[in-house]
Amino acid sequence: MKLSPPLQQGTLLKRYKRFLADVQLANGDIITVHCPNTGSMKHCVVPGTPCWFSWSDNPKRKLPGTLEITTTPEGHLAGVNTARPNRLVREAVEAGRVPELADYTQIRPEVRYGNEKSRIDLLLERQGERCYVEVKNVTLETGDGTVAFPDAVTDRGTRHLRELMAMAAEGHRAVIFFCVQHSGARRAVPADDIDPVYGRTLREALAAGVEVLAYGCRLSAEEIALGKRLNFDT
Repeated sequence: MKLSPPLQQGTLLKRYKRFLADVQLANGDIITVHCPNTGSMKHCVVPGTPCWFSWSDNPKRKLPGTLEITTTPEGHLAGVNTARPNRLVREAVEAGRVPELADYTQIRPEVRYGNEKSRIDLLLERQGERCYVEVKNVTLETGDGTVAFPDAVTDRGTRHLRELMAMAAEGHRAVIFFCVQHSGARRAVPADDIDPVYGRTLREALAAGVEVLAYGCRLSAEEIALGKRLNFDT
């Protein structure tokens, strides 16, 4: 995903009220930008470190700036805009950069499905076959190149796993796709210490035929794009 214009750089001062962040510009001015992340952003908010934000010229927006990338305690970059992963994964699938999801002829986003009234992030189809893909953004670093999901208790994420299990039971492909927006990630794991129910349900889902994919991302002011596949250890 090419970013045009490129992201602007500043210094992250704080995140507050969940959806707001204060950023200091090079000239000393302080602006408030939108923080599009409902998670805890644990280890992604380090006051006084570089951050990057996009800027919109839409006059209807109350806050034209959107926080996109922050710096972690270990000095890595983390993509914190949770609106991007679905588009990153779709772009990569359409370009043939995800071999595990190749050769599907149709991709539809946000399709309603399941008994719990969910919407699947991406529904891939070919000749009557269906593949349900649920995408999750991963940024929580735990050290030594390991990242974990989730960074806060996620009842919604657990519900999505139940829905995927139901699709697998009906004979469809069902995939949980961890989009790791973290420049230092080498492998991903469930964050059992944060949400043991999610970790347990994820293992049940894998045993029930749900597939797991984890891919890293390339992060810069000019481009955010899906990178190489990472190991996911349960």
